Amino acid sequence: MDDVRIVAVADPDRSRADDAARRFGAQSFSDHAAMLDEVELDAVYICVPPFAHGDAERACIARGLPFFVEKPLSLDLALAEEIAAEVERAGLITAVGYHWRYLDTVDEARALLAGNPAQLMTGFWLDQTPPPQWWWRDDASGGQVVEQATHIIDLARFLSGDVTEVFGLASHRERADFQGLTVPTATTATLRFASGTIANLAATCLLRWNHRVGLHVFADALAIEITDHDIMIDTGQGRPVRHAQGDPVWREDRDFIDAVQGRENRIRCPYAEALETHRVALAVSKSAASGALVTMEVLRSNPQPFFRPSAAQDAHPAA
Repeated sequence: MDDVRIVAVADPDRSRADDAARRFGAQSFSDHAAMLDEVELDAVYICVPPFAHGDAERACIARGLPFFVEKPLSLDLALAEEIAAEVERAGLITAVGYHWRYLDTVDEARALLAGNPAQLMTGFWLDQTPPPQWWWRDDASGGQVVEQATHIIDLARFLSGDVTEVFGLASHRERADFQGLTVPTATTATLRFASGTIANLAATCLLRWNHRVGLHVFADALAIEITDHDIMIDTGQGRPVRHAQGDPVWREDRDFIDAVQGRENRIRCPYAEALETHRVALAVSKSAASGALVTMEVLRSNPQPFFRPSAAQDAHPAA
C-alpha cells in the first residue's frame, strides 16, 4: 500500500526481526516494549502464537495505539475479556484476522440468506498437522478448533448470528511421527444459534493433505458451499461454482488502515466481535473436555481458563 510504511519490527528471535526489517527498510527490536517506546507509530500488528497474547495488547492500549491482532485472541478467555473491556474504555480502533468475512463470495451468500435464513450449516476443517510444534500442544495452540476451525465458526456467525449453546466431542490418537502432540486429533461439535439455525462442525488433523475446509449452508430450496476460494450455489438446477475475486486479506488490511487514517470505519471484525467467535471455539473445547453442553450465557458469566499456557510460554518465547 503506497500510503503505508513499516517502520519497526519486533521479535524475540532477533535474526527474524533483522531479516524482516531489512526487507522493509525498518528498525528491528527483540522486545516489543522497547520498540513501542523508541519508535513513533500510528498502528501495530500483533502476530503471535495463541499462548503469547496479553503483554503486547496491553502495551498498545496503554499507549493509545490501534492494533490489528491475529486470531485466536488468547488461550485465556478471562484475558481476552479483560483486553476487550480495556479496548472499549480506550475507544481504540482494533481489527482481528478473520479474513473470510472479506470474501466477495461471502457477501453473495449473505445477500441470498438475508430473506431466506439458514436452517442448517455443516462446517469442515479436515487437514494435516501444521509443522510448528507449539501447534501440537493444547497449552500452546488451544487445539485445532481454537486455532484453525475458528475461521469456520466465525463465518457461521457472520451468516447466522450469535451462538447460544454448544456440545462437543473429541478424541486423540497417538502418532509416532508427531511425538508430543497433545491436541485432539478429531473433534465434532453441534451448535445452536439464537436465530434458530443449527450447525455441526467436524475437524481433524490426521490427514497428510488438505482434504476439505469450508462451510455448507442449507436454507429453503437453497444449498450453498463456501470455501476460502470459491462458492457453489445449488437451487436445483446444477451445481455452478464461482471463484472468489480479489484478495480478502488485502481488503481486511485496507479497512483497518483506512479506519486508522480517519476514514470510514468499515472493519468487519473488531476485537469485541472476534471475542464472540472466540468464546464459541473455546466452548467447543470446554464441552469436549467435560462431556457437558456449554451455554454461552454461563460462559460469559464465568470465563475460567481452559488451558495452562505457562509451560508453553517457557518452551516457546512469544513471537
